[in-house]
Amino acid sequence: VTVCVPRFHGEGYQEGLAEGSHVGMAEGRRYGALHGARIGSEIGSYLGFALTWHCLLQKCTDEKNSKKIKALVSLIGMIQKFPYEDPTYDKLQEDLEKIRGKFRQVCSMLNIQSDFRIGTERSSLTF
Repeated sequence: VTVCVPRFHGEGYQEGLAEGSHVGMAEGRRYGALHGARIGSEIGSYLGFALTWHCLLQKCTDEKNSKKIKALVSLIGMIQKFPYEDPTYDKLQEDLEKIRGKFRQVCSMLNIQSDFRIGTERSSLTF
C-alpha cells in the first residue's frame, strides 16, 4: 500500500498541474483581451479628441492657440508611438500614465472638464 501512495500522489500532482495550467491560460487570455480592449478604447478616445481639437484650432494662429496646438500635437505623437501590438512592452503602464497626464493637461488648457470612465458595459468620455 505504501508503494502506491507516492505514485498516486505524483500522478495527481501532474494531472492537477496540467489542468491548472490550461485553465490559467484560458483565464489569462480572457483577462488580456478585456484589459487590452479597455486600453484601446481609452487611447482611441484620446486620439479622436486630440485630432478633432487640432482641426478646430488650426484655423486660429494666435499665441494662446499655438500653445494648445503644440500640446495636442504632442499628445497625438505619444499616442501614435504607443506600442499597441507588443503585450510584453515593459513600460506600457508608464507610457499610458504619461498619455493620461498629457490628456489632462490638454483638457486643462482648453478649459474642458474631462472624466474618462471604463465601465463593464461601455466606455465613456464626458465633457
